[in-house]
Amino acid sequence: MNNIFEKENHKKDDYIKRFVDKDPGSDPVYSPMAPPEAYQPPATEPVPFEELHPFIQLLMTEHKNMLTQLDEFEKNLLEIKKEGINKERNSKLGEFFEFLDNKIVLHNLKEERVLFPYIHDRMIDNGECGSGPVPETAIDMLEHDHIKTMEFGTLTFSLMGVASRLTDRISNALLIDTAIEQGLALVELLRLHIFREDNVVFPLAHKYLTASDNEGITNKMKKYFSVDLS
Repeated sequence: MNNIFEKENHKKDDYIKRFVDKDPGSDPVYSPMAPPEAYQPPATEPVPFEELHPFIQLLMTEHKNMLTQLDEFEKNLLEIKKEGINKERNSKLGEFFEFLDNKIVLHNLKEERVLFPYIHDRMIDNGECGSGPVPETAIDMLEHDHIKTMEFGTLTFSLMGVASRLTDRISNALLIDTAIEQGLALVELLRLHIFREDNVVFPLAHKYLTASDNEGITNKMKKYFSVDLS
């Protein structure tokens, strides 16, 4: 069988080589062999925090609190993996899942019900979308992240609960290991999600949202969540 990575022929019709050698012009071109890093997205202009809409400032402040909670949750999971679960670590798990239910879910609702529809529309208006029959934007990916967050969270919580009721030590250990794996996946998902919002989507929102959009966001935040941004 021929090795597709051999250089002996250097054929001009080598698709990957043509893709990489293509003059990128003003836009970066990524090779399938070296895709962009998740935490190094295509360049976007940073926006000073104080210039952002108050609603985005609110969400970014909540992000900071979420990241702190994620750090503690990850630390607790790794301690459980290394040394096993005890009363204190179990209590910390409960605190995080309470935070997930009460704070993260509410945060996601603010985004989904108020901000996301406006950003989605403006991204389509400005060509920041896919070319399919139903144009997709970065908002579709963020909403999918919200669903995955609850899936990972529910699975981690359920597996920990079942494990606590098992008397067989091997079965207990296997379930806890699986729960920890899902919990760590949740941590990484949320960290990347927050990074994408803070560094890509929110700057685009600042760029594209109109004065009318900002007024609508302010009114809906007060109507839906009793948050006054004026």
